[in-house]
Amino acid sequence: MKSQERSELLAMLARESYFERELTLSSGRASSYYVDCKRTLYLPRGAYLAGELVLELVQAAGVEQIGGMAAGALPVTDAVMAAAHRNGLDVRGFFVRKETKQHGLQQMVEGAFKPGLKTAVIDDTITTGGSSLQAVDAMRVVGGNVVAAIALVERGEGAVEAFARAGLKYSWVFTAEEVRAERAAHPVAG
Repeated sequence: MKSQERSELLAMLARESYFERELTLSSGRASSYYVDCKRTLYLPRGAYLAGELVLELVQAAGVEQIGGMAAGALPVTDAVMAAAHRNGLDVRGFFVRKETKQHGLQQMVEGAFKPGLKTAVIDDTITTGGSSLQAVDAMRVVGGNVVAAIALVERGEGAVEAFARAGLKYSWVFTAEEVRAERAAHPVAG
C-alpha cells in the first residue's frame, strides 16, 4: 500500500473524523469513541486518498464491482469509482437500500450492479459486520457473487469472524486502533 498516501489519510481521519464521547454504534453497541469517516471522505483530498487506497484492496480481492449499505458505503464507493477511472480500471459501483424503494423501479440494489460479477461489500467503518451482511444478503438475492468485504476502518469488534463465517475474504485500510493512536500522538486543539 502506498505508504505516503496511507500516512496522510490516517492523519486526516485522526484529525477530521475521530471523536471521543459515549454513543451507540449502528451495531447497537455502546462505544467511547467514533470514527465518522464521512467527515474525511467528503473533503477533496480525503476522497482522493481513500479512493486510491481502497482501490488497491479492490484489486487485490479480484472483484469486478463494489457496493454496500446506504449511507455508509456511498462516499467510499464513489471515491473508489473515481480512482478506478483515474487508473483506467473497469470497476462497477452500486449501493443497497435499507428497504425497497416504493416508486420508480422499486429496487433495493441501485447503481451499476450487474448479476453474476465477483462482488465485494464495502463500507467506511465496520464494527460487527451486521449491516454489511444485510447488504450481502440483498446482493445475493439479485444475483451478486459476493466473495469479499472491504472497509476503510475496521473497529475490531467481531467483523473478522462474522465475514469468515459468511465465507468472505475481509480486508481494510486501517484499524480503529491506528486512528486512535494517531489522534493521541497528534491531538487536535479545540
